[in-house]
Amino acid sequence: MEETTNLATILSDNLFGSIDWSKLGHLFVYDPQDPILFCTSLFLFMFLGFSIIYHLLNKKTEMRLLFVTLFSYYFYYKSSGLYFCLLALVTVIDYNIGRVLNATSTPRKRRKLVVTSVLINLGLLCYFKYTNFLCDVFSPLLTVASDALFEQEMPKFGDFDIILPVGISFFTFQSMSYTIDIYRNKLTPVKTLLDYAFYVSFFPQLVAGPIVRASDFIPQIRKPVFVSKEMFGKALFLIIAGIIKKTIISDYISINYVDRIFAEPTLYSGVEDLLGVYGYTLQIYCDFSGYSDMAIGIALLLGFQFPLNFNSPYKSTNVTEFWARWHISLSSWLRDYLYISLGGNRKGKIRTYVNLTLTMLLGGLWHGANWNFILWGGMHGLALVVHKLWMKFRNRDKHSKSPLPVRIWSTFVTFHFVCLCWIFFRASSIDKAISLIQQIFLDFRGQALPQVITGYWGVFTLMAIGYLSHYIPDNWMQKGENVLIKTPLVLQALVMVIVIWCMIQVKGSDIVPFIYFQF
Repeated sequence: MEETTNLATILSDNLFGSIDWSKLGHLFVYDPQDPILFCTSLFLFMFLGFSIIYHLLNKKTEMRLLFVTLFSYYFYYKSSGLYFCLLALVTVIDYNIGRVLNATSTPRKRRKLVVTSVLINLGLLCYFKYTNFLCDVFSPLLTVASDALFEQEMPKFGDFDIILPVGISFFTFQSMSYTIDIYRNKLTPVKTLLDYAFYVSFFPQLVAGPIVRASDFIPQIRKPVFVSKEMFGKALFLIIAGIIKKTIISDYISINYVDRIFAEPTLYSGVEDLLGVYGYTLQIYCDFSGYSDMAIGIALLLGFQFPLNFNSPYKSTNVTEFWARWHISLSSWLRDYLYISLGGNRKGKIRTYVNLTLTMLLGGLWHGANWNFILWGGMHGLALVVHKLWMKFRNRDKHSKSPLPVRIWSTFVTFHFVCLCWIFFRASSIDKAISLIQQIFLDFRGQALPQVITGYWGVFTLMAIGYLSHYIPDNWMQKGENVLIKTPLVLQALVMVIVIWCMIQVKGSDIVPFIYFQF
C-alpha cells in the first residue's frame, strides 16, 4: 500500500509539477495589459477546444447557446474586466423594451419606449466616452460665466477617472438598432432572453465589430450547426488573411516606423513623414479589416454568416464610393439610423447636405472624444457634399462609368484626400497634424528617399506587399480562396501553421491591441 502511494506521488509530481499554475490561474483573471486577441496563439488553442465542445452540443440547442454566451462573457471579461456587467445591463433592458414595444400598439407609448432605449444606450456611451471631453469643452465657459456673475474664480473641472469599456460603441449601437427596428415594425423580437444575450454578446464581433444587424443574425441562432467544406475553406482563408494583415503587416510597420513618425513629425524630413502617412493609411486598413476578416471567419466556422465589412476601399474613385467600401457595417448603420432619422434627402437639397454633414460629424465623434475625430468626420462630410454637388453639376448618375484614365486620376485624388484625413485621425493633436503637413510641404527633402527606403527596407517591403494585394483584381483573391477551399485538410493545416510561425517571427514582445478597441 505504501509503495502504491509513493508511485502515485511520483506520477503526480511528474505530471503536474511542471505546470505553472499561476499562468493557468491567469486565464481567469482580468489583466488590462494582456487582453485576449484573435491573433494570439493562446486564443487559437482556446478556440480549438471551444469548437470541439460547440460542435458536440450541435443537437442540444439550449446548451449550445448557453455555452457560447458564457464563453462570450468570459471573452469580454478578459477584455474589459467587470464591465461585462454593463453588457448584461444593456442586454436585459433592451430585451424587455423590445418585448413591450411589440405588445404595444399606441404610437405615443411606442415612441416613449424607443426613446428610452436610445437614451439609455447613448447615455452609457456618452458617460464613459465623452464625460471628460465635455468637461474640457464647457469648463472654460462656466469659468467665464462664474467670474462675471460672482466676481470670483470657481473651481475647475478635473479629469474623471473613467475607463472606457472595450467595444461599448459597437454593442450599444447593435442593441439600440434592435429596438429601433422593432419600433419601425421591421423586426419581430426574440422569444427568450438567452437568444438576445447570445446575439448581443457573440464574441467574434463583440469588441470591434462588424456591427451585425439583428435581422441578419437572429434568424441564424437556432438553426442546426452546419459548416460545409466550402465554408470551412473560406473561413480559414479569412482567418489567415486577417492574421497576415494585422500581425505581419499592420503591427510591424506601426511599431517600426509609423508610430515614430507621428510621435515627433518635426524630427523627420517631409519625405519620411509622407511615407509615414502612407504607412498609417495601410496600417489602419490592415488592422481593422484584419479584425473583421478574422471575426467573419471565426463566425463562419461556427456556422454563422456575416456580411462583408471592407471591400478594397482604396480603390474608390470618390469619397461616396469610399464610404460604400470602408467599414460597411458602420457606414450603413449611420445611414439607416442617423441620416435617415434626420430626414435624409427627403426635405430638400440644403437639408440633405446639412444632414450628410451632421452624420459624418457625429460619425467622427463616435470614433473618439477628441477634436481631431470631429475634424476628420467634418472633412469627410464636406467632401461628400462637394461630390454630390459635382455630380449634379455634371448631370451624371452615380453609377455611370468614366473612362479609364479619369478613373485612375479620380482614384489617385480620392486616395490622397483619405490620406490627408487620416493624418488628423491618427495625430495626437491638431497641432501635431498641422506640423506633419508643414514638414511634407515645406521640408520635403526628396533626395533622402533612397536612404530612407534602405534604412527601413523591411517596413517598405511589407507596405509594398500590402498595397499590391489591396489593388490586385478582386477575382485574383477569389481564385486564391478557391484554391485553399479545394486543398486537402492536411495542407490547409500546414498553411495555417506556416502563417502562425511567420506571425511569431515578426511580432514584438508587447501586445498590440486592435486600433478599433479604443472606439
